[in-house]
Parts: sequence; structure tokens; C-alpha cells
Amino acid sequence: MTLKRADLADFLRRSRERLTPRDVGLPEGPRRRTPGLRREEVAVLAGMSADYYMRLEQARGPHPSVQVLAALAGALRLSEDERDHLYLLAGHRPPEGARAGGYLRPGLRYLLDRLDGVPVQVVSDLGDLLAQNDLALALFGCVCTVAEDDRNIVLRWFSDPDVRGHFADEEHAQQARELVADLRAATARRDDEASRALVARCRAASPEFTALWDRHEVAVRRSHPYRLVHPELGRIELDCEVLATPAADQRLRIFTPPPGGTTALDALRVLGPRHRHHVT
Repeated sequence: MTLKRADLADFLRRSRERLTPRDVGLPEGPRRRTPGLRREEVAVLAGMSADYYMRLEQARGPHPSVQVLAALAGALRLSEDERDHLYLLAGHRPPEGARAGGYLRPGLRYLLDRLDGVPVQVVSDLGDLLAQNDLALALFGCVCTVAEDDRNIVLRWFSDPDVRGHFADEEHAQQARELVADLRAATARRDDEASRALVARCRAASPEFTALWDRHEVAVRRSHPYRLVHPELGRIELDCEVLATPAADQRLRIFTPPPGGTTALDALRVLGPRHRHHVT
């Protein structure tokens, strides 16, 4: 990522000018000609020298560290979006925001209930299945008999042979690579105990996973085809679109038929959610 000195300087100056001393708990003082805060005041609030801050605003300062940016974001009372913009202008990746975790937000639940014409699932960025609608249940099966900690699509792919049996044979190698590459991307973003524990479980469960993990391939799954072998309906081809939530740790997976391929969905509607095979 590239440091954009001129844009960073402009953003800092305009953010400073939008604040008043009262906004940050400072006295107004007499003879204030500067709109907003003075540079010296921002420097004090951020815990840095006035000269250092002045050079940043003049687009001639050093490459600021993430610690400096965090201090400036606090001093300038930046919103989360403004803070992320500051980091990007300074050539740094923004810090991770708050995660939704396992809690299914009401908006996603609403979409899940309304999108009843196609299979829909909500999964975490690590691959934990959080919810699915009736058509997804008919397509992929119920996981209600699986322990909650085991309802992970990556873990089940590499530890439950029955799962692969519901995918076309020619899909197995590519599916395995994509699952691992996507998990690589998620664990790098998170760098937390949950992601490390999942990787450890997968490595212990599967030499194949370990070999793929050690290749260090990275690719976020956004849209991809699915070729399934349904135990009652036979071969089904669907396209999967993946929509991420603002927190980026929950994803809405929507399965749609290719052009002219609505027959499989019609059959799934007739079959209904009573079906209980265990595709993930």
C-alpha cells in the first residue's frame, strides 16, 4: 500500500478544522483566528511533537506508524470510516472492526426469511454454518445432529467422507483448494485464537488439509459454481454468490441456477426441508 502524502495532509488539515476546542475539552481562549483546532493542540492531544504533526500536514513528514495513526484518529475524533480512510491514505491496512461473531443480526435473518425462492445460507468467515433457509436445508441437509463446534464447512469437508460424496468427483480437488485458500485469507485477517484453533483441528484431522495449508494459497471465495450429486435428484448445478456483511465475518451465500436451470430448484421445493442428508 502506498503513502499518499498530499491526500493525507489535506485530510488531516480538514479534519482538524472541523473540530472546535469545546469538542475535545479544551478552553476556547482569546484571539482565536485558526478555524477549528490549532496544530499544536492536535499534537498535544495525540501525544506527539508539534513539529512532527506540522510536517505531516505539510506533506513532508515521515511514514507514520499505525501507533501514530491510532493516536491521530483519537485526537481528531474520527469515525470508524474516517479512521479507516486515514490508515489507507497513510499506506496501512485499517484495523479490524468489531465482529458480529455467532450472533445472527436481525437484518440477515430478515433476508434469510424473505429469500425463499433460492437456497440461502449464512456462514462465518471461518466457515461456521450459522443459519440456512428451507431450500438450503433440502439441498445441503440438516446439521442439527452435528455438534455445534463441528458445524464448520472446512472441518467437515476434510473429516467427514460422506460430505464429499454429495459433490461431483471432478469438483473434489478444486473444492478442497478453494476452502483452504479462503480459510487462509480469513485467518490472516483475524489472527485470533478461534482461527488458530480451527486450523489446528483441521491439520490434526486431515493430512490432505495440512498439505494444502502448507502451500499457502490465498483466495477469498466470492462467486463460484457448485456441482452437486443429490441423493434423490441426481446432479444439480448452481452458482453461488457470496455477500459479506460490513463486519466481514459473516457471509450470505445465495445459490442460483444457471440460465435455464430452474428445474432443480423446482424439484427442491417439492422435496422440501424434510430431507436430512448431510452435505456441507
